[in-house]
Amino acid sequence: MPTQPPLTPLAALAACAPCLLFACADEPAPTRGGHDLPRLVRVLETNAAIAHAAYSDAVDEAIALKGAVEALRAAPGPQTLAAARRAWRVAREPYGQTEVYRFRGSPIDDTDGDPGNGEDGPEGMINAWPLGEALIDYVVLGGDFGVDEVGVTAHGTGVAEPIPGNNLIHSLDIPLDAALLAHSVTAEDEHDVIAGYHAAEFLLWGQDLNADGTVTDGDRTDAVKVPAYLEAQGALTTHGGQRPASDFDATEGLCTSGAGNPADPRVCARRGLYLALVCDRLIADLTQVRDAWAPGAPYQQAFTRPADEAAAKQRLLQILTGMGTLSEGELAGERMQIALAANSQEDEHSCFSDNTHRDIWLNAEGVANSYFGDYAGYDRTLDGQDDATGRAVTGYGVDDYLRDVGQAALADQVAAALESTRGHCAAIDGAARAGRPIDVLIANASGDDAQPMRDAIRSLNAQSALIARVAVDLGLGDAAQVVDPDASACDTSDPTAECP
Repeated sequence: MPTQPPLTPLAALAACAPCLLFACADEPAPTRGGHDLPRLVRVLETNAAIAHAAYSDAVDEAIALKGAVEALRAAPGPQTLAAARRAWRVAREPYGQTEVYRFRGSPIDDTDGDPGNGEDGPEGMINAWPLGEALIDYVVLGGDFGVDEVGVTAHGTGVAEPIPGNNLIHSLDIPLDAALLAHSVTAEDEHDVIAGYHAAEFLLWGQDLNADGTVTDGDRTDAVKVPAYLEAQGALTTHGGQRPASDFDATEGLCTSGAGNPADPRVCARRGLYLALVCDRLIADLTQVRDAWAPGAPYQQAFTRPADEAAAKQRLLQILTGMGTLSEGELAGERMQIALAANSQEDEHSCFSDNTHRDIWLNAEGVANSYFGDYAGYDRTLDGQDDATGRAVTGYGVDDYLRDVGQAALADQVAAALESTRGHCAAIDGAARAGRPIDVLIANASGDDAQPMRDAIRSLNAQSALIARVAVDLGLGDAAQVVDPDASACDTSDPTAECP
């Protein structure tokens, strides 16, 4: 078991020594509708402990990803490329559960915990999307990736033609270094996102040029014609992008760069270097967030040791805001409904790897973690089940607090809503594992395949309303403070409605 944060003096008054973060039988229950400061503090301590554990796991897996990338650079081939892709998928598992810590002024969004003076956290460098893939490396125009998606001067208007030049990797006169990646995420349209998990994803998979509709023998067929150089490599019937390992082979005559023909070995070397730099920045940014949540760190101390009940209630409101805004605005709206209503593969969160089903599952799991005060671990084996981690947390969550302050009925309603969401996300995950990833499910927003997506969006909408009700019933704030109305323009009560 991990070392838990030390109990504050206030928490120590309420907790018997063997219990740590667990409720003790001899604690007096407050009157209905009232607050209990020692119990509030224990919710905060558990929430901080989960953050530190999950971000620590994310750092470890980002380091493992960097190791797999270096193996790919040293010996480019199908096996090392497959290993690097697998390492990327595993790296997403703990991180996806941390996104519930966004939207609340915590270190992922704001380094000093005070969004009032401007947010300066590293989230944009870690997980921003959509990606500026045309700015990073060659792309193919076609389908829903048209000239408007390139975000830079178009290289002609031919459909399904590789665009090999005018990007960072092919521009040999542009130094590739850490300073370059620091320029990521500066444009409002996000066409210049050049760092983070999704930059690594694009470099490992390339564009997903498979169609977004029909399925044959568990594989998609192509509505957009895949270029001949990819077809020759057997790319027609495999989910996700089809970047060949030769794109990383800096050997004269073996290097490829989008057209399947020998290319400048310096370009392939730069591609591997860029990928390594992305991993280095990812490790550094995740480490910064992890360390802010470490026991004894200034932010962790400020969060878990509120000066009074008012400050503790504000911290609980922050927890609920992360849960509510992620549920409705970000996950149901930005990450699901936009892609579903518009049938847009480009708007899938992990569109290159077809890993979006895991993004959905993990974000929903993170909300449940905060509510129940538990962190079980993450899926190292990619079988859909969390594997044990030495950092597992079993603590005192929002659910426990509600029950202890006389709000058991509301606690049951939130738990039921979370279970409903879990079931619908499990259906999405199961469909992907059966050969129908998100881009198949969104092909017809009103069709049978899309039912799990529609159900999950509605469930997340209902879930967020209940999370907001918790804040209202506890006298913490109003619904608009918990579910940010500016987080998404989607009407998630109608999953097929296009988002403005």
